[in-house]
Parts: sequence; C-alpha cells; structure tokens
Amino acid sequence: MSEKKNPSVWDGFKAFLMRGNVVDLAVAVVIGAAFTNIVNSMVKGVINPLVGAFGTKDLDKYSSCLKDPCNFDEATGTATSGIPIMWGTVLSATLTFLITAAVVYFLMVLPMSKYLARQAARQKAKESTQEVIEVTELAVLKEIRDALVAQRGGGSSSGSGQSER
Repeated sequence: MSEKKNPSVWDGFKAFLMRGNVVDLAVAVVIGAAFTNIVNSMVKGVINPLVGAFGTKDLDKYSSCLKDPCNFDEATGTATSGIPIMWGTVLSATLTFLITAAVVYFLMVLPMSKYLARQAARQKAKESTQEVIEVTELAVLKEIRDALVAQRGGGSSSGSGQSER
C-alpha cells in the first residue's frame, strides 16, 4: 500500500515565496516605502513652509483648542494644558496622500495602461493579419485545386463530373 505524502508546511511556504507575484509585491512595498519618504520630505520641506509663508505658521502647527486654554511646550511640541485638535497635521497627511496618489497614477498607472492598450492593439492586429494570411492561403489552395480539376477535366471525360469539396 503506498502512502500519499502530504506536503510539509515548509514546502508550502517555499512554494508561496517562489510565486512571481509575491516577489513583485515585495518589490512594490519597498519602492513604495522609499517613495513615501520622498513625498513626506517634499510636503514637510516645501509645502508646509509655503503654507507658513502665506499663513502665520507651519502647516503642522495649525490647531484648534477643544478645551481652553491650550498651551504647548515648545521643546517637545506637546500640550501642557487644554485639549488641542491638530488639524494641520491631518491636512499635511492628506496632502501627502494626494501627492503620492497623483504621482503613482500619472507616472505609473496611466503609462502602464496606455502601454498595455498598445500591446493589446498590436496583438489584435497581428492576429487579424494572421487570419487574413490563412484565408488568403486557403483561397490560393482552392484556386490551385480548381485549376488541377479543370486540367483533368479538359484532358479526360471522367473528371468533368467531379463536384467541388
């Protein structure tokens, strides 16, 4: 009696890791993390100071006080009294997300979509050309067959009664 061997957990894990989409996903996460650092630096280094130039302070410093008086320790940036609502930080994070999403869409998703559409159009054109070639070959073969049948039919009387297949 032969026993059916069940794959071990380790074998299953190795098979999972060797799938192509897992490696692609890992690369995407690493690239995304690096890209997020770039966008965060841009928001903190460029956009927040620009908002500060038009407003009264850095974007991260904008807040409202839920319970007065709100006092902050300048060294640590924490509230010493009151309950502050740090809406500037939320706005900064929202800007970071929107910039990241825009860059990913316009520099990665949109070009990839256009590339895949062009590839699909080329493949469709190639397939239709192949069909035309096959139809043309079929028509030529039919003409050759008809010419051979006509030659046989013209040379002997037995070939004139053949029907086209």
